Amino acid sequence: MAGLLLLCAAALLLSLPGGAIPPPEEAARMARFVLHSCDWGALATLSTQDGLRGRPFANIFSISDGPPGPSRGSGVPYLYLTDMEISVQDLEINANASLTVSLAQTPYCKKHRYDPQNPLCAHIIFCGSIVKVNDSEAGLAKKALFSRHPEMETWPKDHNWFFAKFNITNIWVLDYFGGLKIVTPEEYYSVKP
Repeated sequence: MAGLLLLCAAALLLSLPGGAIPPPEEAARMARFVLHSCDWGALATLSTQDGLRGRPFANIFSISDGPPGPSRGSGVPYLYLTDMEISVQDLEINANASLTVSLAQTPYCKKHRYDPQNPLCAHIIFCGSIVKVNDSEAGLAKKALFSRHPEMETWPKDHNWFFAKFNITNIWVLDYFGGLKIVTPEEYYSVKP
């Protein structure tokens, strides 16, 4: 009986709204899990603004790869953007960017008393580019984003919002001691989260 209670307690500690955290040896699953567990990320661009031109510039953006819940994520980070936003102005000149997401924004790291910089508080760094989604993908992006960020539906229409996605070309996973793990986009999209 005590063993069963211990097993149940361990399962609760390792679980998040997206399900239980994958083991460190499953880096592609970890990347999918962390992205799906996060509602926002830090997007870094190369600034085109006066006084900052060519320098890295990071900004927070709401993201979603699908509605909340286990096995509901597509792995594609969707964003809701406007040309009025300073980072989007950077992306219009150079669409290349990096996106970092971390379990630090979930209860997991706090529950385990992991500092956000501790590798056990997993974080993922994506490199790639931001592209507007086409009409056939807009419905999927809208459902993914508005299911997690319902306030977006009420944002001012005159800001000309559009749906975009992060086109992933490189993935780095830091979820354990010993350094970064490299995951290819093919590995990333082929695993079940």
